[in-house]
Amino acid sequence: MRYHNVCIEAAAHLLPPHVITSEEIEARLSPVYERLGLPAGRLELMTGIRERRWWDPGMLPGTVSVQTARLALQQSGLPVDVIGALVHGSVCRDRMEPATAAGVHHGAGLPSDCLVLDVSNACLGLLNGLLLIADQIELGRIRAGIVVGTETGRDLVEGTIDSLLQDSALTRQSIKSAFASLTIGSGSAAIVLCDRRLSRTGHRLLGGAWLSDSSAHNLCAGGVEAGGGDGRPRMETDSEALLHAGIALAQRTWQKTQQVLGWQAADVSRVFTHQVGRQHRTALMQRLQLDPSLDFPTVEFLGNTGAAALPMALSLGMQAEPPRSGERFALLGIGSGLNSIMLGTAHN
Repeated sequence: MRYHNVCIEAAAHLLPPHVITSEEIEARLSPVYERLGLPAGRLELMTGIRERRWWDPGMLPGTVSVQTARLALQQSGLPVDVIGALVHGSVCRDRMEPATAAGVHHGAGLPSDCLVLDVSNACLGLLNGLLLIADQIELGRIRAGIVVGTETGRDLVEGTIDSLLQDSALTRQSIKSAFASLTIGSGSAAIVLCDRRLSRTGHRLLGGAWLSDSSAHNLCAGGVEAGGGDGRPRMETDSEALLHAGIALAQRTWQKTQQVLGWQAADVSRVFTHQVGRQHRTALMQRLQLDPSLDFPTVEFLGNTGAAALPMALSLGMQAEPPRSGERFALLGIGSGLNSIMLGTAHN
């Protein structure tokens, strides 16, 4: 998978206003911790997540995505009439029908000849959307497009806390499957792509590779179920098995990506990854033989923000240190399923 005519013109993010620390979550779970003999501080110690952020209660993803899309379009400097595709790619959406992208399209004031759709693929949704747009640009069907998404983790975390407090049969073993749910945060990100002849940045999307391991599809599963009774999502995760399977898939995908791009590890200037936790980051960098200092982690203060995690890290990283001529970025995505997409960029 190679691109010759696609540039990343802008990456934008919005952070939720409410900060919730791991210490606060454990305080709410204190009856469970005391009954099971769990030490305070366990959540941050095991994940490296100090805090995460939430939107106001009831905030719809699409409402935030409108703001993020507008911000990204403003940063790009492109006129809205050249935007030929809008993809909404977060796990969270406003409703089943219509596509959340429809409301975002309207709110962002995009033209009627713009393709509008949602893409759902766990924590890879925004990267999948990015590839769909890049393909359309490379084929000459559109001149520019935007992928956007907003994750809202409040209901999952608070619902998980309530379920744990109400579960009288809970054990030190059974609580493990709910642990990953407590790492979830919220956030919003958008990326604008355009034909290189329109680009002012010269930040080229070079291409990359994808691989899947669907034998691991049952290691992390979530959604709203009738048994929950309160309309809030729940998620069950075999964190240890998911870590090992994910790192193995990531290694194979990175090897394929290096072959496609003709890269060695030494060619990479900066790394942006999906944000899971400290253990995942350490294992990923080690297995891929990449220098950890090249990575831009956000998980410590944002938690796991689903499909928005990697694009938010990219936006925050470029804001903190704008790309320099000759730099090459590695975008290392992975999501439940398991699926992995890895991409390379180069700044002229």
